[in-house]
Amino acid sequence: MAAFTKKHEVMFSQALFLLVAVLLVEMARSVDMTNFKKCEQSGFCRRNRKIEQGNTPYAADLDSARLENGILHLNVLNTRTGILLKLELYALQNQMVRMKINEVTPLKPRYEVPDVLVGEPPTASWELGERSEMTLEGTSGESSFILTAQPFRLDILYGGQLVTRVNSRGLMNFEHLRTKKVDPPAEDENAGDGEEGEGEEEKEKEKEEPAETDKLEEEDGMWEETFKTHHDSKPNGPSAVAMDFTFPGFEHVYGIPEHADSLALKTTRSGEPYRLYNLDVFEYELDSRMALYGSVPFMLAHNSDRTIGLFWLNAAETWIDITSNTADKGMFGKMMDFVKGDEEVPEMNTHWISESGIIDVFFLMGPKPTDIFRQYASLTGLPYMPPLFAIAYHQCRWNYNDEEDVKTVDEKFDEHDIPYDVIWLDIEHTNGKRYFTWDKHKFPNPIAMQENIASKGRKMVTIIDPHIKQDSGYHMYSEGKDGSYFIRNKDENEFQGWCWPGSSSYPDFTREDVRSWWSSKMSFDNYEGSTSSLFTWNDMNEPSVFNGPEVTMHKDAKHAGGWEHRDVHNLYGIYVHRATAEGQIARTDGRERPFVLSRAFFAGTQRYGAVWTGDNAAEWSHLKASIPMCLSISLAGIPFVGADVGGFFKSPDAELLTRWYQAAAYQPFFRAHAHLDTKRREPWLFPDLNMAAMRSAIRARYALLPFWYTLFYEATQTGVPPMRPMWMEFPEDSKTFAMEDQYMIGSDLLVHPVTDAGATSVNIYLPGPNSRWYRMDTFDKMVGPTDVSIHVSLTTIPVYQRGGSILPTKERIRRCSSLGAGDPYTLRIAVDAQGFAVGNLYKDDGHTFNFQKGQYLYRQFEFKDSKLSSKDLAPNSEFKTSSWIERIVVIGLSESPNHITLTSQGNTQSLEFGFSAQGVLSIRKPAVNIADDFEIALS
Repeated sequence: MAAFTKKHEVMFSQALFLLVAVLLVEMARSVDMTNFKKCEQSGFCRRNRKIEQGNTPYAADLDSARLENGILHLNVLNTRTGILLKLELYALQNQMVRMKINEVTPLKPRYEVPDVLVGEPPTASWELGERSEMTLEGTSGESSFILTAQPFRLDILYGGQLVTRVNSRGLMNFEHLRTKKVDPPAEDENAGDGEEGEGEEEKEKEKEEPAETDKLEEEDGMWEETFKTHHDSKPNGPSAVAMDFTFPGFEHVYGIPEHADSLALKTTRSGEPYRLYNLDVFEYELDSRMALYGSVPFMLAHNSDRTIGLFWLNAAETWIDITSNTADKGMFGKMMDFVKGDEEVPEMNTHWISESGIIDVFFLMGPKPTDIFRQYASLTGLPYMPPLFAIAYHQCRWNYNDEEDVKTVDEKFDEHDIPYDVIWLDIEHTNGKRYFTWDKHKFPNPIAMQENIASKGRKMVTIIDPHIKQDSGYHMYSEGKDGSYFIRNKDENEFQGWCWPGSSSYPDFTREDVRSWWSSKMSFDNYEGSTSSLFTWNDMNEPSVFNGPEVTMHKDAKHAGGWEHRDVHNLYGIYVHRATAEGQIARTDGRERPFVLSRAFFAGTQRYGAVWTGDNAAEWSHLKASIPMCLSISLAGIPFVGADVGGFFKSPDAELLTRWYQAAAYQPFFRAHAHLDTKRREPWLFPDLNMAAMRSAIRARYALLPFWYTLFYEATQTGVPPMRPMWMEFPEDSKTFAMEDQYMIGSDLLVHPVTDAGATSVNIYLPGPNSRWYRMDTFDKMVGPTDVSIHVSLTTIPVYQRGGSILPTKERIRRCSSLGAGDPYTLRIAVDAQGFAVGNLYKDDGHTFNFQKGQYLYRQFEFKDSKLSSKDLAPNSEFKTSSWIERIVVIGLSESPNHITLTSQGNTQSLEFGFSAQGVLSIRKPAVNIADDFEIALS
């Protein structure tokens, strides 16, 4: 046996270290809740949560009020400390209001979030109205405000109706930056020169009247804090900001993802606040307000009259309390109100608390749900347009073992006639968890492997995480170290944390030069073994630090500009996502669209790619929870979202996996994924009946890709997500306001996945006065509003098409999406009570940015007075296609026509058709190009 050398010893120690680290992380990641903070363990949350209502020290100085360029400026005084704050109130275009509060003269600048807003929002101008000793009023269009001086309070109105009250409960708090008090040394009784009593009067005065800025009780956790074994030095001391916002007339609020909780947010009066702090949480608990992987501080409130939004622009750790004057009442209180005939106006109260930064908040006036998305997108950006393959089906697991394994899985999909577009490789494909590399033994020919997949029209995704193995022989580490690209610790040394590779460094993605360096690594020259069919998955970018507090980075770590990690934490993931997406764009000189999946996210993530709900479990409860989680993220402006099909942890049985495929086929991002320790779960490994049902669900997704692609394009224009809660489409129907077991895809499809084991029926609510709903699989018609119970078998996916809609589909299912680019379309028309229907189709080349140069088609189909017509919605664009209309299906007609004619390009011809006993008209082979104007008349 060879001698056990020093080199072997080092290798053994490293391997042992990594094994122990992974084992410790895996043990901790069974969600030991003691590893994550509660509000009481977070000093700034604890301090702010115990502030009593109605005891605010803040007063507005109305004499300081002035208008500059239409913006209201005034001072707000903390009467307890004497600290002066400056308030700026902006009237914004697009029916929005912005309020900023900062210190007038801070000891050092406070962090203001960059790069999230797409630009400085265009302003309108306030016109000041009535003014008294205690109040000031202003108006800008439909927006207006009433500002009360003492105590400080701001009421915001829209169209003359009060929509938001600011600091009406007196919970505002702005912890000013200060120097740390140093306890004076004990006095020497014998010390002192001069006459007895000299200076005693001044000393006594100082004791009796401390400086104004010192009139604040010092508490544990203000200047340092320890959680478990982790110490936070807090060199800047307390710096939290907090404000309460009340929504009068509302009983439901939504948004502020990410949480494994209900769609309509719950009251927190008797429990923990909702927390926004990007964390790596394995197998998270359900019905929980604990922080998860992403944070979007955007909340919506909705009632049957209007929808409003609130965007709290702060990237630090944030806690949000929610209370309600109706939901928080006990049964006895509600009974007494009923007996007394009291009609108390409902209201939702929210309390926002962030650890650092300033108060920068936007009020979105709506009033319609679609207006909110337009307004929010004008602030944080419209969603990007994904390539077509990205919205098709993805196959992933940790890990496909080697090139032969990849080849086998790819061939099995073809063998079993199951389409898929993308196969994924997790961390084991790399050389020792060194990203941008390949394991030369398992993946010796990565280019040939990708070319084999690409020859069938398919793509590959590899994982690239932001932790960089500390190895001087690894190009990413050596370049990062030489360029001083890595985050520093509080002592100005390179921050070191543990992650998959062992000891790791973390690039400072808040720096533009670091992002440019990272982006350059995506080029084909720098990323050895990459091709144009290779795309990226950014995981662990919260960032995840196995040996850090709460499995993340220490808050006193340092970024560029001297900012602490506490200031920028929730931005880290979006910066990684952005740099990766920009690198993909640059590698083709701006020609090809990127695809990057990110686990961490923040406001604005929609500009860069897709996200998913993280490390779920193969349990029915997690399948059920995937719906409100995806809806909440969609409501927060990030439309490209999905959940791991089958659950990441544990092994699903055949029924659960089948139902999960059926649900996920109707969610925006559609990917199967599984943990290393789970059983293989490709569809063909299950009984024939289950495999057939999974295949049918995937094929249903492919048939609807033209519809999905159109919705994604429309999202790039309006911000409205494809996956929508019921109340978005039926905003006046209070029965939908808390509904989370069914949802809409666009305006036209209602989906109610089966999420219970052994289910033989589901109860579905079909809303809308005098509405028509048609089952996708049977064409059965129902008239709404109504509750209906339908029988379900293993193959049933309860999906209804809304009367009044036209769906573009492709019924020739290829093995991947790109192979069907020139295939013909089927138009599926479902008429409403008046015999009317309308629908749109968007089409481009599916992968380049040429659509931004006008190379696309966008058409509208309308069925009215027994005529189907097509018109161009983008007459200045141009896109040539060989795709034609193969079939037209009209559902809901009362009788068969006698004759059908097609008129196009000046020619008229008769068409063949059939009419079923169910009242379904099938028009065969109109054979008109999808890009042409035409009219089909029924007579």
